[in-house]
Amino acid sequence: MKFHFISCLIYIFISFNGFGQNKINLKATFDIDNEQIKISQTITYKNTSKDTLQTIFLNDWNNSYSSKNTPLAIRLADEYKNVFHLAKDKDRGYSEISFLKQGNNLLEFETVKNQPDIIKVLLNTPIKPNESYTIHLKYTVHVPSDKFTEYGISKTGDMNLRYWYITPAVYNGEWQYYSNKDLDDLFIPKADIHIEAEYPIGYTLITELNTLIKSRTNNKQTIVLAGENRTNNKLFLNKIPSFKSIETQGIKVVSNINGEDLEDLDKAMITERIIDFMLDNLGEYPHEKLLLTSIDNSKDPVYGLNFLPSFLKPYPHHFQYELRLLKVALYNYLENTLLINPRKHQWLIDGLQIYYLMNYVELYYPDMKFLGSFAKMWGIRSFHAADMDFNDKYNIAFMIMGRTNKDQPLTMQKDSLLKFNKNIANKYKAGLGLKYLDDFINSNVLENSIKSFLNQNKLKETTPNAFENYLKSNTHKNIDWFFTDYLKTRKKIDFKIKNVTKTNDSITLTVKNKRNNSMPISLYALNNDSIISKLWIENVTGNKTITIPNNNANKLVLNYDKIIPETNIRDNWKSLKGFFFNNKPLQFRLFKDIEDPHYNQVFLMPLLEFNNIYDGFSLGMKMYNKTILRKHFDYRIEPKYAFKSKSLTGAASASITHNLENNDLFFINYGIRSSYTSYADDLFVSQITPSLTLLFRQDNDFRSNKRKLLMFRHININRDKDPNNPLSSTEPNYSVFNIRYINSNDNLINFSKWHTDFQVGKTFSKIAFNYEYRRLFQNNRQLNLRFYAGTFLRNDNDVSSDYFSFALDRPTDYLFDYAYLGRSESSGIFSQQYITAEGGFKSKLDTPYANQWITTLNTSTTLWKYILLYGDAGFVKNKSNAANFVYDSGIRINLVTDYFEIYLPLYSNLGWEIGQPHYDQKIRFKFTIDPESLLGLFRRRWF
Repeated sequence: MKFHFISCLIYIFISFNGFGQNKINLKATFDIDNEQIKISQTITYKNTSKDTLQTIFLNDWNNSYSSKNTPLAIRLADEYKNVFHLAKDKDRGYSEISFLKQGNNLLEFETVKNQPDIIKVLLNTPIKPNESYTIHLKYTVHVPSDKFTEYGISKTGDMNLRYWYITPAVYNGEWQYYSNKDLDDLFIPKADIHIEAEYPIGYTLITELNTLIKSRTNNKQTIVLAGENRTNNKLFLNKIPSFKSIETQGIKVVSNINGEDLEDLDKAMITERIIDFMLDNLGEYPHEKLLLTSIDNSKDPVYGLNFLPSFLKPYPHHFQYELRLLKVALYNYLENTLLINPRKHQWLIDGLQIYYLMNYVELYYPDMKFLGSFAKMWGIRSFHAADMDFNDKYNIAFMIMGRTNKDQPLTMQKDSLLKFNKNIANKYKAGLGLKYLDDFINSNVLENSIKSFLNQNKLKETTPNAFENYLKSNTHKNIDWFFTDYLKTRKKIDFKIKNVTKTNDSITLTVKNKRNNSMPISLYALNNDSIISKLWIENVTGNKTITIPNNNANKLVLNYDKIIPETNIRDNWKSLKGFFFNNKPLQFRLFKDIEDPHYNQVFLMPLLEFNNIYDGFSLGMKMYNKTILRKHFDYRIEPKYAFKSKSLTGAASASITHNLENNDLFFINYGIRSSYTSYADDLFVSQITPSLTLLFRQDNDFRSNKRKLLMFRHININRDKDPNNPLSSTEPNYSVFNIRYINSNDNLINFSKWHTDFQVGKTFSKIAFNYEYRRLFQNNRQLNLRFYAGTFLRNDNDVSSDYFSFALDRPTDYLFDYAYLGRSESSGIFSQQYITAEGGFKSKLDTPYANQWITTLNTSTTLWKYILLYGDAGFVKNKSNAANFVYDSGIRINLVTDYFEIYLPLYSNLGWEIGQPHYDQKIRFKFTIDPESLLGLFRRRWF
């Protein structure tokens, strides 16, 4: 106890005479039962700018949970996380400030407009340059549930905290403050921290701070914590101790990351190797503890490994644990030492993390494959994916966004990035970029520069511009391209070789830069698989012709080692043996694979499908060229045998997609699709549809869900005629030209979508308008509105046939757009399938069609949780008849909106339907079994 007392006195002495410019002292009393922390706090902050400060700003990120309108709440809703919006008020945290004082005088303060987690404070005494202010605060933190961001209080009463107390904002000529958006990127000045914490008996407290004093009484524990030059404020109060410590190289590594059932000795050896690697490459760590948590791993996992079920172990026993620990350790080291604004300059930390993660695998696991031991298994080893090295996954993951035109600049603010880019693609592109830059500069210049830059700027506020200037001072090569085109733009990398001329002594070739950028490309001369020479070609604007020595080369390859994240490497090589050797052979593969640039690949996939009740289960084969990454040209051929109809069915399609960068017109797609399938018992339909589609999205805001789509298509239908089918047309074969414009804004809180549809056929022309609106209110009540109106401009069809008429409750779907399982059914459960289209009614009324015009309004609102009350009303107008007013109402059970729903009719033009015979046949169902549709639930959260 004497030792602790002396330590405390030493810390107090340092606090008053010490080295830090900023100080945070707080006393925190943790009330687990009431989910509160009572805090008394003092903040001392030095004005290091040249300006006099009359107003200061404080970060109160715990208050970002206080309502459903905070930037955090909006962010969660944007990513379709409804857990926050639907939560009970007691589960959402907030801060309750008693007072702020400067000396003995109260300070005026308020939250910033639309940013309740930022406090604006008017000082009584302005702070001049190089002077410090000291303010005193007293407040209560109401801790939120951990189900929103993983930080907060758990169901078991554990407190896992980050950003739990108020901190000063950075002022470096302008205020650097912004709201919490679950990005773990608070930017605060370093400070000397002193915490006295009181918490209940039975809990263990874990932080990165040093423990000075620890004591306990019958009902509480007290601990005094301290640390110099800190920016992190994680604190964990756990009932069951889950953290373990391993000390190596003077650093105590405290972690609760799952150890894959490894022995303690194995964990110690892995930890020691990781720390040695980091110290060798990043320099000395300035703090005594390094805290690595399972939450860190959960929020930034080693993607690929995290998708594997526990019983699959394709990697060595310790490999997964080692990479998880390494990735978290690298990030925490950089976050605690490299003081940059992470909201604006995240690419630098991300890039260094992935760069050294890749270097680690190259150093200790050079032969590790992406598929691990699976790469050697029969049936898998023939795939090109089995040839991939573990580090190849970074380029593949980035290209998922690059090939689909969804990539974003690395210098874009973190809160403006799509979730997939923030979590994966931009991190990987940054790391790949540093590998690219390293290979270009060569001679270990980059690695040495990174280490010395980190050491010189350790615990000092800095910027990526400072890193750029420092790196440029260490090399004579022009690397402007990296800090302009690679970081600041979406410009892709794509080169090809053309016009090769060979003599006995030399080879003359032309390299074409297919994109408008200034990035260099590496050229390799090979003799079979032996590298003869390597040359970097710079400043390729359009075409550049160069001459290199022959040296018995028989092949020229651009980007041979694939270090450069190039969009297309299929045209990167030229054989010097003749034209025949430049042709890529045809390669057939069972199942989808990673693209192999040396072959024209055709993939085969067995199909077992159930598309409708007339064909039943269909067995077939899909032949296609689409790999994991999107291609410019896609085709698909799907012949199938239908067991119930005992016939050959299937479909085929081909399309070309043009991505347009830096333009609201996102892509242009044109193609053709054909199919042959049953539409009733022993009746078949074939269709051929050429189409042109233009998709628009906001180029300056990829996170916006606003979309516009303009589609032109010509649907050609040939059907077997059945005069006994009431839904059959008198003319079984027809063509319809269709123009459709869609404008949508698909959000969790406010959903809106409208479209216009124009159709011209031989016997009719018609136009329709559809508007949908959905709102989730503060009280969790949902309102749904849909308005539909359609009219025939011309209708020369037989009045006895409603095949082309507007439908009130179940369209005939003569364009074959809807996924009906029993499209020709007039009774039975498959006739009860509901698809929201045209009139949108759920009850089957006496006037189900309109051959002149129709207008309807569909509404529903929440009764309780996922149970809603619906009501429909409208007018149906047929030739020679007066307009009929129609209505219905009932209960809607909304299991998954737009995917799984049940409709129970109550009252309509037919009266009280619930008391009528055969009520079970009146119930309607909305459901989908299409995997592509279900995948949309995932896509809208990530893309």
